[in-house]
Amino acid sequence: MGLGRLSSRLRLGLTAVLVASGLTGCDAVNTIPTLEERAKSAWSEVQNQYQRRADLIPNLVETVKGFAQQEREVLTQVIEARAKATQVQVDASTITDPQKFREFQEAQNQLSGALGRLLVTVERYPELKSNANFLALQSQLEGTENRIAVARRDYIETVRVYNTELRTIPGRWIAAVLYPESRPMETFTATAGSERPPQVRF
Repeated sequence: MGLGRLSSRLRLGLTAVLVASGLTGCDAVNTIPTLEERAKSAWSEVQNQYQRRADLIPNLVETVKGFAQQEREVLTQVIEARAKATQVQVDASTITDPQKFREFQEAQNQLSGALGRLLVTVERYPELKSNANFLALQSQLEGTENRIAVARRDYIETVRVYNTELRTIPGRWIAAVLYPESRPMETFTATAGSERPPQVRF
């Protein structure tokens, strides 16, 4: 009777160990797709914020044009940079492509530079800086630049976690067997001052 109980407890213990191991294995197996989806979601937020900025620019250009029509060169640079930035798209399925990702980042950097040059010219127009419509655009642009910085930071962190999982054990083995199509994702390279959002001053 004692041996029967011991045998029964042993079987229960072994069953519990096997179930726990299986559950742990399931977690490990699901880690890569879970991290991949998080990174894709973070990338969608980056795109969303860049699109928000692109949507603000036509109103900004029109407002500046109303007060500073002679600044045509700078206004044209902003319009062209915006057009290029909105044409270069990197969706969640192609963020593993270094060249396309680089093109996207360069286009956004060019737009940031053109916007910066436009905002410098505004300093020469006090009446523009006090315009209510312009002040509203200033506030929205500042908020958007902050959101872009936060979205990029979050994306960089989720990609770091995902890429680390693909390159370390056991994730590397699991990816090789179950997710051979999984590739490391690209991330933003640092540019001067990228650790903080641009200061938007008018």
